[in-house]
Amino acid sequence: MDAFGRDGKPERVALPALGPREVLTRVDALGVCFSDTKLIGLGAEHARVYGRDLAADPVVPGHEVSLTIIAVGSQLSERFRVGERYIVQADAIYHGEARAYGYALAGGMTQYGIVGERIIDGDEGCYLIPVRSDIGYAEAALTEPWACVEASYRIKPRGGVKPGGVALFVGLADGRFDEYVLSRGLEAGAAPARIVAANLAGKFGDWLRGRARELSIPIVAAQAPDAEAIAALKAAHAPHGFDDIVVLGSNDADLIEAAAKYLAIGGVMNIVSTTPLSPALRIDVGRIHYDGTDYVGGPGPDIADSYAVRESELARGPAWFIGAGGPLGQMHVQRAAARPGGPEVIVATDVDDVRLASLEAKCRAGAGERCGLMMMLNPKRLSPDALDAELRRAAPDGFSDIVVLAPVPALIEQAAAYLSANGSLNIFAGLARGTMATLNLSDVYLRKVRWVGSSGSRIADLEYTLRLTEAGKLSPNSSVAAIGDITAVRDGLDAVKSGAFAGKVVIYPHIERVPLTSLGELRERLPEVYAKLGPGETWTREAEGELLRLQLPPNPQPGLRMCG
Repeated sequence: MDAFGRDGKPERVALPALGPREVLTRVDALGVCFSDTKLIGLGAEHARVYGRDLAADPVVPGHEVSLTIIAVGSQLSERFRVGERYIVQADAIYHGEARAYGYALAGGMTQYGIVGERIIDGDEGCYLIPVRSDIGYAEAALTEPWACVEASYRIKPRGGVKPGGVALFVGLADGRFDEYVLSRGLEAGAAPARIVAANLAGKFGDWLRGRARELSIPIVAAQAPDAEAIAALKAAHAPHGFDDIVVLGSNDADLIEAAAKYLAIGGVMNIVSTTPLSPALRIDVGRIHYDGTDYVGGPGPDIADSYAVRESELARGPAWFIGAGGPLGQMHVQRAAARPGGPEVIVATDVDDVRLASLEAKCRAGAGERCGLMMMLNPKRLSPDALDAELRRAAPDGFSDIVVLAPVPALIEQAAAYLSANGSLNIFAGLARGTMATLNLSDVYLRKVRWVGSSGSRIADLEYTLRLTEAGKLSPNSSVAAIGDITAVRDGLDAVKSGAFAGKVVIYPHIERVPLTSLGELRERLPEVYAKLGPGETWTREAEGELLRLQLPPNPQPGLRMCG
């Protein structure tokens, strides 16, 4: 933090010249995210900064933004107009190169900023998403974190072997090779580009090799008795990892654990067996979160049937949210409580009583009579046996959904044991790749449980979430806990890092004389604004309008920014 801003305060810089394919934007509101503290803490070591010299070329963080265009480059006059409003899909890809807004690209901790071709002409389209003029600045900015929440429930499981991918079929000693079939996944025009067949015998092995020849698919037959042999096959035939690893049998836990390391991004391990694995395996849960690796399975004999698993949307059964008191945790629980057809039982656990009380107050109104049972539990105040008893009371047959919002492998391990058959474990908290957790992989193919994870959101997720906000089906304003002007950014970051607030800190870069202020403190500091809060001291468009009326300077001087 010593290198953030100048003496902890924003510095005034000249507006940069506007290029022909750029737009000049005014930052109207900014949500402070825990990811911002990670960026500042890691500096040049952060993966999204790419090792740049931050002393010579500083970063302007901030990706939860609401923007207004105030100038348009000469070559973009047909696409953009002064006064139009936008939010930003931060994970931008340009000519195959990922450069995120608020990380490698200058972000929203500034009063004004240039947005250029990397955002406007990205590989997936324009990463600026238009916003209606009647939507508040804070609720527009906070659509981004809400989109990350929504994205975690929009994960679509792959329905079969990846067309054009590299598939590894591994036979184990207890495999039933004369019984297996593959009814889908090896059709002309919808088949892997390459197949590696290890230890495959019997009728299925003969069929697979013959079918590959019919479709002119290169197939490599090999023996893979151990982890070293699997590593050699990956190096020779799948340098980016296997898109599918189909394991036939289950009597070699060490080999399965070793093979799982070689899943590609988005890769699927499919275990076909009726025999439990022993012991439990060490699974890279960081890759489930960041790389979307998936584990499916079934009893067979049809290998294709194992790919049919439930999607990640919440079921009607009981749901447990672990680490629910933080800003994103509160979003998850609020969403579940208000969702028609959502969980009939909600359990939220957190080690902070104040946060739990805040969460319960927000959710009770949203749930109404729909949610049959809502429990707020602090594990620190319960013995392990007492906590177990409460969880068993809420979900005697296990939880249909468990969402882990704390980046702690032990909590993931604990949670997995409480899943019901066909249950889903959502690993939402960001865990570094290489973070291992000991999990019972047998549950995947014997009880059809699913482990899912996601990081960030895509354009479609952000657009979907914004439409919910515009339709009045989602209220990002309910997440606001504190506000401030641009001089409050540093205090806001400290508050986010320490967990001082149960909700989000929102910065209005152009207002003046508003230090970091909780919504409750507005009663004394800005009573006119406080009077326009909603029930339970909830931020509203009306409160925002009054804040801007009172605190915007009559003649703003542009140019302040925070960077490090």
